Amino acid sequence: MSHKHKAIIEKVFAHPISTNIDWKKLEHALEHFGAEIEISAANRAKIVIGENELVVSLPHHGHEISDKDEVTRLRHFLEEVKVTPDTI
Repeated sequence: MSHKHKAIIEKVFAHPISTNIDWKKLEHALEHFGAEIEISAANRAKIVIGENELVVSLPHHGHEISDKDEVTRLRHFLEEVKVTPDTI
């Protein structure tokens, strides 16, 4: 496992909530941990790990996820599928 993949997952779980998570780096890390990601024409990403799925809005300007609610939803999803800094 790359240290970069673990670092980006740690950023999702950081306190206070991080609002500058690079989408491309996160996408590569999630794929490394077994996620299948589909990008829709509506600028949304469907993330599927096992039987669980999450749809998040992608950043419109720049490359960073800056919505705290999206990061919180992502954090809960990753906890549910057991992809946390403590389990990887």
